[in-house]
Amino acid sequence: MAAPGRWWAVVLVVAVLLRPGRVVANTEGDALYSLRQSLKDANNALQNWDPTLVNPCTWFHVTCNNNNSVIRLDLGNAQLSGVLAPQLGQLKNLQYLELYSNNISGTIPPELGNLTNLVSLDLFVNNFSGNIPDSLGNLLKLRFLRLNNNSLVGQIPKSLTNISTLQVLDLSNNNLSRQVPTTVWDPLTCGPGTTKLCPGAVPFSPPPPFKFNPPSPPTPSTGASSTGAVAAAAGAGVALVFVVPAIAFAIWRRRKPEEHFFDVPAEEDPEVHLGQLKKFSLRELQVATDSFSNKNILGRGGFGKVYKGRLADGSLVAVKRLKEECTPGGELQFQTEVEMIGMAVHRNLLRLRGFCMTRTERLLVYPYMANGSVASRLRERQPSEPPLNWETRRRIALGSARGLSYLYDHCDPKIIHRDVKAANILLDEDFEAVVGDFGLAKLMDYKDTHVTTAIRGTIGHIAPEYLSTGKSSEKSDVFGYGIMLLELITGQRAFDLFRLAKDDDVMLLDWVKGLLKEKKVEMLVDPDLQNAYQRTEVENLIKVALLCTQGSPLDRPKMSEVVRMLEGDGLEERWDEWQKAEVVGQEAESSPLLNGRIIDSAYNLCALELSGPR
Repeated sequence: MAAPGRWWAVVLVVAVLLRPGRVVANTEGDALYSLRQSLKDANNALQNWDPTLVNPCTWFHVTCNNNNSVIRLDLGNAQLSGVLAPQLGQLKNLQYLELYSNNISGTIPPELGNLTNLVSLDLFVNNFSGNIPDSLGNLLKLRFLRLNNNSLVGQIPKSLTNISTLQVLDLSNNNLSRQVPTTVWDPLTCGPGTTKLCPGAVPFSPPPPFKFNPPSPPTPSTGASSTGAVAAAAGAGVALVFVVPAIAFAIWRRRKPEEHFFDVPAEEDPEVHLGQLKKFSLRELQVATDSFSNKNILGRGGFGKVYKGRLADGSLVAVKRLKEECTPGGELQFQTEVEMIGMAVHRNLLRLRGFCMTRTERLLVYPYMANGSVASRLRERQPSEPPLNWETRRRIALGSARGLSYLYDHCDPKIIHRDVKAANILLDEDFEAVVGDFGLAKLMDYKDTHVTTAIRGTIGHIAPEYLSTGKSSEKSDVFGYGIMLLELITGQRAFDLFRLAKDDDVMLLDWVKGLLKEKKVEMLVDPDLQNAYQRTEVENLIKVALLCTQGSPLDRPKMSEVVRMLEGDGLEERWDEWQKAEVVGQEAESSPLLNGRIIDSAYNLCALELSGPR
């Protein structure tokens, strides 16, 4: 009778593997793992590229679309060496390939010519050698091609002139030959020893520095050669493309009344692309949100209002309208901070989709989270919405910890959240935790160079050292995370005057500690769970929360340690160390009761002495 069961298992496995989406994920995962095998990763940037996970969308530095296809690979300045695997050519939906500022050598695989959806190819500042593959001419959607500062040799492929979409082409600082067809390339204005690009059949802009301020147009000298005159004429022709619409628009504006929600296309920098981020026009977001109608407000917070919107392609977004006014001269810094947020890509971080910046408005565009925030699901859910079950709450605790850990350990510079709370932990369609609003505190304080002028955070979640000194750190975020864990367990607010009416502590942390001293663990648990939880798991989560909310930031664990404790590694050891420190320090209050084991400091000391070696 066992044989039929095994046959059905085989049929089921084959059916799952033959699903179209799964095949794509397998192919792309295998291709990326081949890349990892061909590279030397001195900085462990690829540490979680696990070949046992079929879907690579959870891997660091990998971005996928809604169909779980890889569309972006961000490995710039990641201290990588080795060579590129030709399997990269199997990422058919890839749009951005960022491998700049590494130490990668070998040749550029001709298979990259198969990436026909590629928009940006940045391989500059590496040690690539050999020829530029002729197959790159197949990338007809390419807008940015930077291969500068390598050791490339040979001729510049004539096929590149087929790419009519190119906006930036930089092949400088290589060993490319001047012997190129004069009908296509001008050998006097491109090649080694010159900073000029070879302007093929289409007009190319000069290669800008890799920063956000637009490059200044060259000023022709009085003694320019005939070749320089030709180059200047070409540059003037390109400039006309942008100047003529600007003049026409200025004339049109004299005839029409001013519209407050309208961007001037000619005033936007065409070189601002900020990687995967889209620069939306204000009019586009006004239409999407019905002129920022109050009926579309999803929430309000310290940074501004969030509106639900629907873009022209039908996709739902959340538009955060930052409330502080723009100041002159802050545009560059704002774009820099936006890019920093946009580079933080992790499955448990809310992905920034785009931004909008005008003289009076700053807006951020995010994917719409179908299940709202943890706070809304705990305390403001509709009668038709079921409460969060215990297993979902455990996954939220772990997922949000992983997202925060990524901000501190894998972002350079690290990003401090400064307002970790249940309202900023969002839930996707599968109820996976997604940390939102990260980086916004820095973004809102972009005018200040060294000192934050205002405490960013929510009462009840703010760490004591941040409140007293104004200095935030990873450990102040850890404190807020610990309070968020207590929200998950209890379903209550971090600060609630309603508890004061019942002679309870207004602060959630104090209320929890009071019940623990009275051995009333069961009274802490959210009644919505209806006793459908594991007591030991609740106690373990409480332990983690108490370790995270210690008074001294030096005593709190790092978020990476929190992740390990939630995964079952080292919690008891860390808890016992804290209990021992409490006894040695002879603190007045004993540690809270958990498992009926710890009663007071003296009992705790005896328990440690009698337990023997660990």
